[in-house]
Amino acid sequence: MSAPKNPSHLAVVRGEPTAEEIAVLTAVLSARAAARRAAEEPEPERPSGWRDRSRGLRAPLRPGPGAWRMSTR
Repeated sequence: MSAPKNPSHLAVVRGEPTAEEIAVLTAVLSARAAARRAAEEPEPERPSGWRDRSRGLRAPLRPGPGAWRMSTR
């Protein structure tokens, strides 16, 4: 007998779990694996203030009293 092409990752050793119980177990194991992967990945580094290109952009001008002062920023 040949090995199956898609072997299962879970095997029921004892008892007869329902489909809902297997679904819950799968969801819990998937969540734990995702949490472990997220904890291992380093957070992306933010660019320093000198390299951040968004510093060169200014806020849009808003008409109103004192708006001319904001035109130079």
